[in-house]
Amino acid sequence: MKIAGWPARWIIGLGFWLLQILGRTLRYQIEDRAGIVGEPVRENYIWSLWHNRWLLFPIVGRRFLPNRRGTVLISASRDGDLLTEAVQRFGFDVVRGSSSRLGASALLQLGQILAGTGDVIITPDGPRGPAYELGPGIIFLAQKTGAALMPLNIECSKCWRVKSWDRFIVPRPFSRVRVILGPPHRVGRTSSPEEFEAQRLRFQNTMMLLVERT
Repeated sequence: MKIAGWPARWIIGLGFWLLQILGRTLRYQIEDRAGIVGEPVRENYIWSLWHNRWLLFPIVGRRFLPNRRGTVLISASRDGDLLTEAVQRFGFDVVRGSSSRLGASALLQLGQILAGTGDVIITPDGPRGPAYELGPGIIFLAQKTGAALMPLNIECSKCWRVKSWDRFIVPRPFSRVRVILGPPHRVGRTSSPEEFEAQRLRFQNTMMLLVERT
């Protein structure tokens, strides 16, 4: 059943408030292998984060990268309607579409953003998985725009796991949060499906090297 109107706004407001409170109890540590924290913005990136680690991204982004402007790719599903408003409350822009199949409209919008206004954030195994399997859309976007991929991982010392397809992570209060920024990843040009698949697997493996607990 679709939730809309004041019930939706109430749920979003409550969730935003609870996440803000939870975020203040956590102890953060960042490992900046990209060397961009605290530095001027020199180029725009396509940020890549596994779907089950998404919850803390808005807090992490605003805490460690306040000078970077970001647009989040969110699915056009009903659940995406709620997530869109929640993400916008944290100051992010939104483009609707699938991380596995980028439509022409979404691709055009994301390309324009990367060319001028800021970064793009994608969960490449969302919205339905399989977990930790990189969809082709993010590789296609990197090839078309020339933007570098920026792998990101968020690990929690103590967490709950939601009974979902990706075992979504919810950190426990007062736990330690480790934020890992990998170095920028460049995607090469390809001329065959086999070469494209090799690029997809290469970046999927790069992202998995940052994961400490699946």
